[in-house]
Amino acid sequence: MCDQDHFDDDKKDYEALGLVTRRQFGVLVGAGISLVLPQVMNAVAVTESDVTVKTPDGEADCYFVHPASGTGAGVLVWPDIFGLRPAFRQMGKRLAESGYSVLVVNPFYRVKKAPTAPNGAATPIPEVMPLAKGLNETTQMTDAKAFIGWLDAQASVAKNRKIGTQGYCMGGPIAFRTAAAVSDRVGAVASFHGGGLVIDQPNSPHLQAAKSKAQFLIAIAAPDDQRAPNDKVVLKETFAKASLPAEIEVYEGAAHGWCPPDSGVYNEPQAEKAWSRLLALYGKALA
Repeated sequence: MCDQDHFDDDKKDYEALGLVTRRQFGVLVGAGISLVLPQVMNAVAVTESDVTVKTPDGEADCYFVHPASGTGAGVLVWPDIFGLRPAFRQMGKRLAESGYSVLVVNPFYRVKKAPTAPNGAATPIPEVMPLAKGLNETTQMTDAKAFIGWLDAQASVAKNRKIGTQGYCMGGPIAFRTAAAVSDRVGAVASFHGGGLVIDQPNSPHLQAAKSKAQFLIAIAAPDDQRAPNDKVVLKETFAKASLPAEIEVYEGAAHGWCPPDSGVYNEPQAEKAWSRLLALYGKALA
């Protein structure tokens, strides 16, 4: 499914090393309240709202935020196993302030409306793992088509620009499959500490993504690379063979789950590095 089940082990290791501060993981995180992300330079005014997106399987509750005037390239955000929550709303809003029309989805809408993790990223993994196991290749593909179709129907989404998609943890392979499902619209894919990108099956997300026309950013946590050191090699070879631009990097000192600001292993310097590379990708591929 993903490497999220290693999250607790990585958090303990980082706490022991003094790399997780009380500010980064404590009462605020336990309450599901996001830490404050750095401000966007020259941020544009945005409009945000809770929206409902119809899919073949029901109605998905999502968060939509976009520039208050004009249009921006659409971006579809797949959260990690803890789902749609304040931290991902904050991340989506920050991206919109950079000029994008952003849809952050609740991937578990078939079972439960957000918030699906009662204590955000501090929720024990066993409590949310059944939600993740309820998803599969078919649900990911049909959802991807529905969500991008919804984005394309919004006045704030630029129709003459490609759409981007980004996923965190279990959202990584879903972002890959989004590129395969809607290959004519997706121009950029980003995966942050994505688990299960490379599996020994014909329908592996990396093989499906290689049939797209997108550009890729794949940010790998150091412990994940230690557990599966050959994945980065396979990814590089696969995308090179498909002639698809792909930036693939192991983020040293970053534990699995380092990007969301409510994570117990949130690493601001490395998260900001990943964020800057995301903006660089979108600046090239979604222009």
